[in-house]
Amino acid sequence: AKIIIDNGLRFMDRDILENYERLSKNKTDMNKQTVGYSEIKYLYTCSFSKHKPQNTKAFDYYYAQAQQYWTKFNLYAQAMTAPAMNRFGDNKTAMDIIRSLKEHAQQSEEMGMYWKSNVAGYFWYQAPIETQAMLMEAFSEVAGDRQAVEDMKIWLLRNKQTNDWRTTKATVEACYALLMSGNSLLDENSLLDVTVGGKPLNDAAKEEIRPEPGTGYVKTAWTGADIDRSMATVTVANPNKNGIAWGGVYWQYFEQLDKITGAETSLRINKQLFLKKITDRGAELLPLNENNVPKTGDIITVRMELRTDRDYEYVHIKDARAACLEPTEAISGYRYQDGLWYYENIKDASVNFFITYLHKGTYVFEYDLRVTHAGQFSNGVTTFQCMYAPEFSAHSEGVRIKTE
Repeated sequence: AKIIIDNGLRFMDRDILENYERLSKNKTDMNKQTVGYSEIKYLYTCSFSKHKPQNTKAFDYYYAQAQQYWTKFNLYAQAMTAPAMNRFGDNKTAMDIIRSLKEHAQQSEEMGMYWKSNVAGYFWYQAPIETQAMLMEAFSEVAGDRQAVEDMKIWLLRNKQTNDWRTTKATVEACYALLMSGNSLLDENSLLDVTVGGKPLNDAAKEEIRPEPGTGYVKTAWTGADIDRSMATVTVANPNKNGIAWGGVYWQYFEQLDKITGAETSLRINKQLFLKKITDRGAELLPLNENNVPKTGDIITVRMELRTDRDYEYVHIKDARAACLEPTEAISGYRYQDGLWYYENIKDASVNFFITYLHKGTYVFEYDLRVTHAGQFSNGVTTFQCMYAPEFSAHSEGVRIKTE
């Protein structure tokens, strides 16, 4: 193993020296920023063993560049620079980086500690999971800030709840960060204290509850006469001092579609119908009311506004439509609208939207329907669900539509 490491370090030394000599050959202004992400990775790798090459001019140059220009780096590079500086004895620069990172961090009880600028990109240094893991290493090693590390663990676990860590590199680095820094998540494995209607879950359940080994996952259900008003009160307490837990409570019942109100959750979906009129100024959208009653043959535009407070993957949106409406587009396929890629699947009574990546934010997209019958119809509701974490769901309110 030592031979492999020594050979690797010698190769990096030669490569970094060639980069430095290339700058001199090209008559580059050496006082300007020339240090890049590869050089930062080199310094970080050398810092584990405090390795310096025999010819230190390239090493010293890029080290000084990192000290001077670290504010220009992205989160990942700053998180690598801090422990590298600290290991080589420059604790001042390392702590300056940590203070800057903490000032730019976002914090919340539910999502923990995270950074808005930590978004995915095309390059190896634009990887959100690896970046968060590297930040945890920096805060733990340089500042010894255990509370910050615990808060950053919350974001990692919350991210896994609604997203797929699709690479082994991301998964390994996240697991390493969760287990090797801060409090141990494996030391405590007590089950949650859950009461339903004032009774412990085991007493309230109709059948024996057997937690899943390792995860502690449990599931139970009640139907019909087993349900009473007191069961609307559910309390949950976590006896473990470390780590977080989550779950979901589902209440299913029958109701007239027109009486359904919009769900008030961290997900919000608002659906509106407009009468599309072609005028001399182009297409105008008029809200449906007693003055704007659509007639057979008219075009109705469906506008859906979706607001999310976190990133989601594998999202399904089902938009039910009234029996008097038919899509103007009859062929399913991939669509792009307002920065959002999705697959639109057209069915007999609904239009389904499948979204692979849905980043945090507000999205508005539209599609057209044609009126085919006159009368009064229920237009149904629009439902949103994350297929990766089904407990994250929302629906719009029910709407009734009148046509002539």
